[in-house]
Order: sequence, then structure tokens, then C-alpha cells
Amino acid sequence: MAALAGFVAALWIIQTVNWATGYGLNAGLGLIPRRVSGLDGVVGMPFLHGSFAHLTANTAPLLVLGALLAATATRGLMAMNVIVVGLGGLLVWLLGSTGIHIGASGLVFGWVGFLIARGLVDRSAVTLGASFLVVVLYGSIIWGVLPGQPGVSWEAPRGVRRQIIWDA
Repeated sequence: MAALAGFVAALWIIQTVNWATGYGLNAGLGLIPRRVSGLDGVVGMPFLHGSFAHLTANTAPLLVLGALLAATATRGLMAMNVIVVGLGGLLVWLLGSTGIHIGASGLVFGWVGFLIARGLVDRSAVTLGASFLVVVLYGSIIWGVLPGQPGVSWEAPRGVRRQIIWDA
């Protein structure tokens, strides 16, 4: 739980620095599809947000889902996060729409998928309970994978649908 709190605190510190610099970090560290210079965004994207409202919308799911992960899957969390961020980021880099992709939405979506899959595979009372809770709380985020609102990334979706794409 301390690592989760530290991660969320780091996101807020980074957002404050990003805001203070006129969101200059987004252009430098955001994910830009199909550009070699945008590959660093695979790692940078989850740490950057387009506004305090954007980060606020990501904070609650990160805390809730992160707590469920800590309670149900202590082993392999680092590997799972590397896969979610790495594979998700690479897919956005390969298939994403033009613009600079930022936000922790892909991480949130990956955590939702992992928690649901873990409950279905493991079938213990704890993991099934966590899976059920995730479906009830965040099941509607599946609509985030459908393209819709201009300027909103559906490649790394989230339930609130405010993923920012900055024009490159």
C-alpha cells in the first residue's frame, strides 16, 4: 500500500510540475504514435495528465484498483505492471491516432482486466469477490474502447472518458 500511495503522490507532484511549466512535459514525454521520438511515451504516458481534473479522475480508480491488487495479487505485481504499461503503450504507439497520448487510463484499464481475469482463473473467494467488485464499480469502462469523442483517446481508455490527446 505504501508503494501505491507513493505512486499516486508522484503523479500529483509530476502534474504540479507539468502545470507549472505550461504542460511542457506532455510534449516531451508523452506517447507519439509511430515516431521513434515518441517511444519514451510508452513509459512516460501513465505519469502525465492534461489537467488536474484529468488526474483527479484517474486517482480514485488507481487507489481502489491498486488496493484490490495489493489485497489479491502480491506476487507478480511488478511483472504485471511492466506488461500492462509496456504492451499497452506499444500497442498505442503502433495503432494510436495522431497526437500526444497521455494519462494513466491504460494502466487503469489493464488493472481492471487483470483483476477480472484473475478472479475467473483463480476462483478463490477473495479473487472472485474482487472481480465482482471491479465489474460493479468499473464494468462500464468497456465502453471506453469504442471511438467516440473527438480529442479523446480510445486506444488507452478509461471510464471517465477524458483521456487527453494533445495535437502534435
